Order: sequence, then structure tokens, then C-alpha cells
Amino acid sequence: MSRLSMDCSAIQFQYSDQFSAADLDQLVSLFQAAAFWAKDRTRADMETAIAHSYPIVTAWDGATLIGFARATSDGVFRATIWDVVISPDYQGGGLGRRLVETLVAHPHMSRVERVYLMTTHQQGFYKRIGFEENASTTMVLYNSAEIEMLPSLGQPSEVTVG
Repeated sequence: MSRLSMDCSAIQFQYSDQFSAADLDQLVSLFQAAAFWAKDRTRADMETAIAHSYPIVTAWDGATLIGFARATSDGVFRATIWDVVISPDYQGGGLGRRLVETLVAHPHMSRVERVYLMTTHQQGFYKRIGFEENASTTMVLYNSAEIEMLPSLGQPSEVTVG
């Protein structure tokens, strides 16, 4: 189907927090088809990422998952957008923009001071939506070193005063 002749009026956008096994399979397939940076993601890893993300927006053409975006946010100061993906068959029709705008409009995101994202080749797309380049805050830690975790805080032990 040509992008120009595609009728996108039937595309449904929704906030999602439950993903069935079939939905996760579709999501992994979507990443393999549309995201060079996520071709090796497994269903188990995506299930974990989804469990720790809020909000999540999906786009559906009937029962077919054709778009996905997720965010993490403290709801006040900072949020980060992750994994914005539109099926190659649906790109170029404004669905990616609508996906991001729907994500940012969610109440957990809409009042956040700063929304961040990382992109490899899509700076122009995000600039058209209103994002600006911000080299002053870009740092990364590649989590390859062994880092010792602190023990969990348990219940305070009882102290007997006698």
C-alpha cells in the first residue's frame, strides 16, 4: 500500500499497560522490521522494559500493532521518551508525530519540566515536533563494570532497652 493512498483514519491510538503474549510477539516483530537499533531485543527483555515504563502508547490498524512508544518519568521534573517505532508500511503519514504527541499529552508527562529523548538518525523528525538539541546534558554510563549493590533496607531491628 502506498503511503500517499493509505487511509489512516482507522488507526487507533491507545495508552497501554497490559501486553498479551501475542502483543509482545507483534512488538518484537515491529522492532525487527522498523528499528535497526532494536533488532536483537527479546520478548522477555521488552516485557521487563514495559513493566518499568509509564506511559506507553500503541497504534493499531485493526488487530495489527503498527506503532509503539514508551516513556519513563517522575511526573514532575524529568521524563525520557524511548523506542518510538512506526511500521515501515505506515511511515510518512504523520503517525510517528501523533504517537509522540499522544505520549507527551499523557497526564504523567504533560506537566514535566523537561522531556528528553535519544535518537541516532531522526533529529530532523523530532525538531519538527519541537525538540531541541541539547549537548550540555548528554552523558552516558555503559553498564559493563561489576557494580556492587547495597543490601536492601529491611525492617529496623528491635532494640531492647533494659
